[in-house]
Amino acid sequence: MSLPTLLLLPGLMCDHTVWHPLLPSLSARRTCVVVDHGDSDDLQDMALRVLATAPERFALAGHSMGGRVALEVCRLAPSRVSHLALLDTGYLPLASGEAGQEEVRKRQALLVKAREQGVRAMAREWVQGMVHPGRLSDGPLIEAILDMFERKSADIFERQLRALVRRPDATQVLEHLAMPTLVQCGRQDSWANVAQHQALHAQVPGAVLDIIEDAGHMAPMERPEAVSASLLRWLEMAP
Repeated sequence: MSLPTLLLLPGLMCDHTVWHPLLPSLSARRTCVVVDHGDSDDLQDMALRVLATAPERFALAGHSMGGRVALEVCRLAPSRVSHLALLDTGYLPLASGEAGQEEVRKRQALLVKAREQGVRAMAREWVQGMVHPGRLSDGPLIEAILDMFERKSADIFERQLRALVRRPDATQVLEHLAMPTLVQCGRQDSWANVAQHQALHAQVPGAVLDIIEDAGHMAPMERPEAVSASLLRWLEMAP
């Protein structure tokens, strides 16, 4: 008898590498499938791609941009999602005014660096704020992140940035979630901070909030034991 399916959605410029440390424990409970977002430049299009190949019913976990894609899946087909986990992510659209302009400027500067100096050089700058400061000297972790980014092109980076800048407001999606929902965040996530996740958690009836200690934005790679333990508890929740 086959196990129920758990779809794992990676974030910006990420792939199976983010989820790989969790698979030994998660695979004992679920058939785990890591999704590739392809060359899409739209979050809803990414969600449609997920639904096109997914089984009729599945659990869904999204990290960073993948969390936003997961919310679009729930907007389109909530009855197909048995469990939802949102890791180190957000739900609001691009801010108006100066704040939104500053986000776009920072993302554009990284794209310029990726095109002029290469994706790896861009990733080396990006990663400085994406892991716990104490892990910046962890050679194997940092190299795994840089290798992951380098597997994708500057063109893919541009398309995924476009998807994020055009992201929709998912507030109403959160308010209507009826499946067991986990909101999880690294304590030292400086990109999508704890307060942002507390606000997200407050929007979802009955959701569970787990803070992963000593971890930044890349918590699944930084603290896989704690992240997988949290996910296993979530999967045990009755639909």
